Amino acid sequence: MKYMLLINAGAVDEQGGAADCTPEDWMVYDKQVRDAGILVSGESLADLVTATTVRVDADGRRTVTDGPFAETREVLGGFYVIDVPDLDVALDWAARCPGARGSGSIVVRPVADFGA
Repeated sequence: MKYMLLINAGAVDEQGGAADCTPEDWMVYDKQVRDAGILVSGESLADLVTATTVRVDADGRRTVTDGPFAETREVLGGFYVIDVPDLDVALDWAARCPGARGSGSIVVRPVADFGA
């Protein structure tokens, strides 16, 4: 079953990276996921200041604003999609992710399979 691991940083450093882990931590984790053969896809997102938000009102008018301006203190930094047997295994891999450390968190969600 495929699961998405959404990586949320509670704090970011001067370079926009997760404050509680190093680039080397990410390289090690990325290698582990690849070597385990469970990686479907994954990406790191560009700096938050590059984000743009689009909203469409009931009349179909579009509003575009710079930044996410979400009512949250966490910053979505990237994601992994993994293919593992069940939720318990997905949770184990989420716990190993450097983004789960300190003020960060990993949201684990099953990927919908509309073909099933």
